[in-house]
Amino acid sequence: MARYTPRHAPRHAAPRRAPGRGALASVGKPVVSTGLVAAAVVGAMAMNGNLEDTANADTPLTLAVDDHTTTTSTQEVRLATADDVRVAADRSATNTQKAVVAAQAAEAERAKAAAVAKKRQAEEERAARAAERERIIGNAQADPKAVAQMLLPEYGFGQEQWPCLDQLWIGESDWRWWVANSSSGAYGIPQSLPASKMASTGSDWRTNPVTQIRWGLDYIRSSYGTPCNALDQWQARSPHWY
Repeated sequence: MARYTPRHAPRHAAPRRAPGRGALASVGKPVVSTGLVAAAVVGAMAMNGNLEDTANADTPLTLAVDDHTTTTSTQEVRLATADDVRVAADRSATNTQKAVVAAQAAEAERAKAAAVAKKRQAEEERAARAAERERIIGNAQADPKAVAQMLLPEYGFGQEQWPCLDQLWIGESDWRWWVANSSSGAYGIPQSLPASKMASTGSDWRTNPVTQIRWGLDYIRSSYGTPCNALDQWQARSPHWY
């Protein structure tokens, strides 16, 4: 006798579940601990065999991030920010140090250049004075007064003594290097007596005003101290002499 097979499923049979839905429910809410969350979800859906059903499932898919992951991410951000700040500070300090070193080097170069310029200027001034001195000496016969003014400091006399010397030798010879006193034999600008005394300064005393002036300044210094003292004595005597 054949076995009876019902044509319809029992009224109270268990409802069918859509393929994959139970599998997805069994996965539950994944915990995200790394940056591979998306890959993990895709892998889970692939293991259950039906991506389309999962997308159409009634239960929404949620991704949970635990407190540990959040804390770790925050710490990483803080560390990264601190590193950036440190790197920026180190770079700023390095740039500042380089700027200081560069400024010091530039200042040293400026000081060196200034010293070289000052030395060059001093040498040029010294050369100019030497050239002017040679010019004055070379023009002594035409302008003996310029020679006397130039030589005053060499004998310890300031320029304030110049008016006295000028007046004294105007009275003696009027600054003529070739003049001779017909009665006494005194000779030259300072009217040396005897004239041959000036040979102690130079053998060219007869024609060189510089030799005569040097002898006269030395004589005044040793006999009267200053040209003004010599002029005072010259004026106090009659006839005038010193």
